[in-house]
Amino acid sequence: MYQTDALNDPKKVLPTMYDLPSEDPEEPGVPDQYHILQPRLLEYTFHPANYPPDEVFIATDMNLYYDVRHTVWYKRPDWFAVVGVDRLYEQQDMRLSYVVWQEGINPFVVVELLSPGTEKEDLGQTLRKAENPPTKWEVYERILRVPYYIVFDRYSDQLKVFQLTGSHYRELELIESRIWMEDIGLGLGLWQGSYEGIERLWLRWYDRNRNWISTPEEIAEQEKQRADKLAQKLIDIGIDPESIYK
Repeated sequence: MYQTDALNDPKKVLPTMYDLPSEDPEEPGVPDQYHILQPRLLEYTFHPANYPPDEVFIATDMNLYYDVRHTVWYKRPDWFAVVGVDRLYEQQDMRLSYVVWQEGINPFVVVELLSPGTEKEDLGQTLRKAENPPTKWEVYERILRVPYYIVFDRYSDQLKVFQLTGSHYRELELIESRIWMEDIGLGLGLWQGSYEGIERLWLRWYDRNRNWISTPEEIAEQEKQRADKLAQKLIDIGIDPESIYK
């Protein structure tokens, strides 16, 4: 049926990754383009003021093992960050997964990017049978006690931030779609701009002065512009810029 109908209107009948079963029945599919680009921007701009780079671990779509009594149970956040832990496992190797009972430090912030197959679970709207593993919400809130849980819906551009207060998450009222996290000296908000040539609202980290943290590409471009301005000033006063490097 698909083959015949696709000849007439392929865009209408071809299913997306969320419509097709995965080889793993618990997984809806591999990350789509947005789920690759948005975590990358979060990683490039996550620079906690209170921690050196070698004490920050960032992961995208990585297995997060959370219960030593059930060692095969895991969640796979779209993005999460841990502060105060070695960037490399035991300062030697890149991680294949994050195992909380080995590391001794839980994630500080988790970000889930809503997709059709995970929306209800991401927002804590699903129930589970007693014999099943806990839901994402239960793991982040009750087991790992992650201080900040972020949920963003790119279809509606709706940002929700939940902060652990006591034993439960409390949804925060956002001002200008931003949230400041004093413990790490960083804020997270919605930034309207072009990233990888795509113009839209993106999740991005900002500093204490409310300036968006620059990506490596932006830093390189800023340095190039400064060098070009300096070269032009030298030319204006009759000095060959190449001569100062000889």
